[in-house]
Amino acid sequence: MAEKRPFDILNGSLNNTVVVGLKGGIEFRGTMMAYDVHMNIVLDKAEEVVNGEVKRGIGTVLLRGDSIVYISPS
Repeated sequence: MAEKRPFDILNGSLNNTVVVGLKGGIEFRGTMMAYDVHMNIVLDKAEEVVNGEVKRGIGTVLLRGDSIVYISPS
């Protein structure tokens, strides 16, 4: 199997649900709509998740790349 580069994985996550962890322990779950070279991420139907449970709905949100710790398929 060929090695995947980080942008290959991000591109494969487009239009799929992901969990994004931010500095400070905040997590968002939503549909990844776009990203750029700075790893800024646009999530649609985003929800703030605390201890695995939805705390509140956000809608569409732009997450700044330098605050992202991880991105995981949901």
